[in-house]
Amino acid sequence: MPDSPNSTTTRHELLFLNYFRLAQALVYVGLAFTPAGMGWPHLDNIELARLVASAYLLFALAIVSITHVTRSLGWLGILGTLFVDIFAAVLASAAMNDARIGIAMMLAVNLATGALLLPLRLALFLAALATLGVLGRTLLSLPHLGAIDDRDFLESGLFGMAYFAIVVLCNVLGRQLRASEALAEQRSIDLVNLSQVNELIIRRMKTGVMLVDDANRIHQINESAWMLLGNPSSDQRDLGRVAPELSRRLYHWITSGKLDETATQLADGMPEVVPRFSRLAPNDDSLVLIFLDDTSLVSRRAEELTLSSLGRLSASIAHEIRNPLAAIRYSAQLLAESEEMNPTDLRMVEIINNHCSRLNEIIENILQLSRRERSRPETLNLGDWAHGFVDEYKQGNDLGGDSLRVIDNSAAPVAAVADPQQLQQVLWNLVQNALRYGRMPGEPARVMVVVRHGEHGVPILEVVDRGPGIAPKVAAQIFEPFYTTHEYGTGLGLYLARQMAEANQAALEYVRVAGGGSCFRLVLTPPARIEPAV
Repeated sequence: MPDSPNSTTTRHELLFLNYFRLAQALVYVGLAFTPAGMGWPHLDNIELARLVASAYLLFALAIVSITHVTRSLGWLGILGTLFVDIFAAVLASAAMNDARIGIAMMLAVNLATGALLLPLRLALFLAALATLGVLGRTLLSLPHLGAIDDRDFLESGLFGMAYFAIVVLCNVLGRQLRASEALAEQRSIDLVNLSQVNELIIRRMKTGVMLVDDANRIHQINESAWMLLGNPSSDQRDLGRVAPELSRRLYHWITSGKLDETATQLADGMPEVVPRFSRLAPNDDSLVLIFLDDTSLVSRRAEELTLSSLGRLSASIAHEIRNPLAAIRYSAQLLAESEEMNPTDLRMVEIINNHCSRLNEIIENILQLSRRERSRPETLNLGDWAHGFVDEYKQGNDLGGDSLRVIDNSAAPVAAVADPQQLQQVLWNLVQNALRYGRMPGEPARVMVVVRHGEHGVPILEVVDRGPGIAPKVAAQIFEPFYTTHEYGTGLGLYLARQMAEANQAALEYVRVAGGGSCFRLVLTPPARIEPAV
């Protein structure tokens, strides 16, 4: 099927057909109004010839005007104009018998263009109609049936065969041309998309990338390189002014071929980088790519690998310690039950039990960190869930003079999506820390679990205490693993809490309370925004 009549290629072909029709009509007019003294062509019917030529010229002018206004005729319109072309050609050849061959040849151009614009079946139908018209004109032009000239019929038959051949050939070529154009256009779109993807990847790379010419002028630079250079203004393109040390190393690499791999700082306050250089083409220094490797990223990746390895090693060691630790604790409990123990020995046994409990807590935290399970989120009513948690915590722990309560003043239920077990572990760690450290000297701890809506209806769960708060320097490190300010702390509680919060697409942060105290805020995910946890 050809393109839509509104496509650019079809409009160009239609424009050619319309202007050719106009030229064809002018030829008819020229032949029909030729002075009688010229002798050629002989007009068999002057009135018919002039009428057909004039009407066809007006028709051609009208079609050109309509096409310029509407930009399209549609398939039915194209089919109708070709009907008129065939009809006018048959009448003109009948009225001007001497010019019949030229008229028939011009009609072939109309049919060929129609084959480009119309489906093959309609184009073949027009070819058959034109063939019948040529044969019919031959019959009508003979005064008697008995005087049939075989050459006229042979001529008409050959024109008919030519019409069919031209129509089929032009239709096939047109389809191949459109397929090639569509493929070329698609390849062009793919190339543009690929170029945009490559540009986006380079722009968002953590490694700085720059393109510098042989005049030491920066042509392109990505975001990371721009930041590592100290955020220079867009009009600063001279590498020698933007980064003199980098320019010096580039010149040294070009002249000597040796690369200086020592780290250097290109701007104040920026991390150190290791520059690398590469030519766009072999033995051509006109354009050079400069890669700036941020050493802090390399160090961070190495640190992550080290922590991962240490985590697996710690989990293995913790697992091996559990059995001897259980034996020590069991033996200490048996010693404590002996009637022959004096108070000093009982105190020593108590110390052993306390340290065994602390060591067991460290082992449980390490094992929990190493075998962190995938979250299974559920939709929770935070108000009801928080009340249930506080009741369960009070039943399992003796608060003494300390207080723990829930504050839920929301007009509507606060709904969130989270794994109930992991959320309970997070809140248990936060409440345990608040009851242990969130108290003023000589006063009981006052801890509140606050349930409320944040901005845009985001569910928030907060653990607030009225203690002395946390110093800013300490607050910046409290979520790091193994960081603790207490002699009996493990430094893993808050780190595990944040890891489990992130596994539930939540954010855990520390907020200092005005007037004293601390607030650990857990920003959860509302039901409409939840995504599958990985």
